[in-house]
Amino acid sequence: MKMVETACLTPYQGKRRACGMFHCKKCDKHWFSANSWANCYQKCLSCNGKIYPYRQFPPLKGSGPRIGIPQHPQNMCQKCKEIGRFCGRWELFSQR
Repeated sequence: MKMVETACLTPYQGKRRACGMFHCKKCDKHWFSANSWANCYQKCLSCNGKIYPYRQFPPLKGSGPRIGIPQHPQNMCQKCKEIGRFCGRWELFSQR
């Protein structure tokens, strides 16, 4: 059986949420997200381009699920689209 390799599209390759810094070169827009995931893009609000984070690091207050936080635009986030709900709470459900 042949194994398929996953492309490393982001600096972080873990299974937990990370903080990410994004830069759309087409629009020269920069943003930060506390919900960044390995090999997942977020869409640029200006041009709708798929942008992968250029830098990722652990959340500042631990790596647990974030409860009671505002949600980001789920239609612009690959992880939210994949799981069908807000990705900031995904770790709560995935550890069961």
